[in-house]
Amino acid sequence: MTNKKIVQTAGRTQLGDFAPEFAHYNDDVLFGENWNNTDLDLKTRSLLTVISLMSQGITDSSLKYHLQNAKNHGVTKAEIAAAITHTAFYAGWPKAWATFNLAKEVWTDKEPALTEKDKYQKTIFFPIGKTNDAYAKYFVGQSYLAPISTEQVTFFNVTFEPKCRNNWHIHHATKGGGQMLVAVGGRGYYQEWGKAPIEMKPGDVIHIPANVKHWHGAAPDSWFSHLAFELAGENTSNEWLDAVTDEEYGKLK
Repeated sequence: MTNKKIVQTAGRTQLGDFAPEFAHYNDDVLFGENWNNTDLDLKTRSLLTVISLMSQGITDSSLKYHLQNAKNHGVTKAEIAAAITHTAFYAGWPKAWATFNLAKEVWTDKEPALTEKDKYQKTIFFPIGKTNDAYAKYFVGQSYLAPISTEQVTFFNVTFEPKCRNNWHIHHATKGGGQMLVAVGGRGYYQEWGKAPIEMKPGDVIHIPANVKHWHGAAPDSWFSHLAFELAGENTSNEWLDAVTDEEYGKLK
């Protein structure tokens, strides 16, 4: 999760006249510098703060503030419940009860059950993006497309639901051209015409020469994502061909 700059004014608002130096440390150092340090994301910092306050038995309005802060930074009801439960074994059962009572006041809404897409998104760094409607006719199953860079080097994250694959296709070029794939999540396959399929897992890189007939997509039992880099060349074009048949695809594991 990307850190959003934290700005705090509570110190000066409540103690500016009474203890200006403390207010400075609170607003400018604790929150202004420490909370904006990017070595930890804000979700992690929020959880650590809640656990620290709970462990000390501080269950007043400051803990409720930090519980709300944790929720704002993406901590779910299931995650905060698990964190409090885990901490209870080390910090004490009564502290957990007190913290749960405050947490219930913060997480009042019922959170919708995560979809399979949502669950998979939590396992990969890059966004899944929107449904790949523009190219849907060239895919068997549902795919998604997320632009990652549109400057200098243009590339996309392409995500396939289980069993989804694109048609056989060719990246034509008279010079240069082709495509590079970098697997970033799940498990999938790449296959060139006349060759055996190649299994792809996160970190695997596939270099696709120009003018080679091929396809790529998810394994039958797994979501799959890869970054797709179109390589510069002369007289480049993409030719979409027939779909990978169920008989061909059914041989994969």
